[in-house]
Amino acid sequence: MRHPRTTRLLTLLPLASLGLALTACGVESDAPGVGDDNETGAEAAAGTGAGDCAGADGEYLIGMSQANVAEPYRQQMDDDIRAAVGEIPQFEVALADAAQDNAKQVSDVENFLTQGIDLLIISPNEAAPLTAVVERVYAEGIPVIVLDRKIESDSFTQWIGADNKEIGKAAGEYVANELLPDGGTVVEIKGLPGSTPAQERSDGFAEGIAGNDGVEIIATGVGDWLREKGQSQAEALFQANPEIDVVYAHNDPMAEGAYLAAQSAGREGEMEFIGIDGLPIPSGGIKAVEDGRLSATFIYPTGGREAVETAEKILIDCSTDVEKEWVLETQLVTADNAADVYTELGGQ
Repeated sequence: MRHPRTTRLLTLLPLASLGLALTACGVESDAPGVGDDNETGAEAAAGTGAGDCAGADGEYLIGMSQANVAEPYRQQMDDDIRAAVGEIPQFEVALADAAQDNAKQVSDVENFLTQGIDLLIISPNEAAPLTAVVERVYAEGIPVIVLDRKIESDSFTQWIGADNKEIGKAAGEYVANELLPDGGTVVEIKGLPGSTPAQERSDGFAEGIAGNDGVEIIATGVGDWLREKGQSQAEALFQANPEIDVVYAHNDPMAEGAYLAAQSAGREGEMEFIGIDGLPIPSGGIKAVEDGRLSATFIYPTGGREAVETAEKILIDCSTDVEKEWVLETQLVTADNAADVYTELGGQ
């Protein structure tokens, strides 16, 4: 941590000095090995902060490693973090965009280490490729908050996000019970395969429609969370499947892309479109439902403000009482409640 007497120059530190420079306030962890009688000093310090906490008298640099700001949801997440950090005088945030490149995101995190960050917030592009570098940060005693997407390890201080499997299940139940109670065909457009929400939203949806034997997923595509790719995938799926009742996309941009593909083919009136994210912005999913392009979306909070709230608890309050997981609430948005939800969430 940087105490008040230190400068806030973000110069690169020699790698040899990292062991001294990367001390931060943190939380106690339930990661494997922490608290065991035979643990080493390094293991005992992992994720707990090895030094004294300066609290409100300190100045702190937070590194935010974003998977890809080309996704509106992730740009909103960064905006939420910036806004929350701006309300805390002791905080400064450095943001990096991995542009959906795992190697770049690893490099971004390594760069944060050389800058001497006091806390890392990361939304991993894919789980497996980012696990080792997150474990490295955590092992240095630096608190790590993982947002939305997960890693293949519990070497982090806190994970914040909504329950993606439950959201997928709710989407499946909405299709099975409300849109296609008498059965019908579904096309699914998935997110980036190596990201945990894509798998969880797919698994949940399959579970949700299982109660209606008449609902069948007849084709799937991979849109990597991007509107343009979702549109191109939908074009191919529409050409190959003359009868489609519902398009289930893992996020709103891909659902909107599918709608545009159907509109171009003159088929938008033949099917319903469902997405996830529900951002309360003019180009977000709530407005798309209100305007009739999407039949439904599900609110998926960014967790940005919550991440900064946890950072404040760790760094300024010097608290060690931080839950390993913070599960955020979601909500179904349809034409019946879209306008009200948009207002409630602060949309303009």
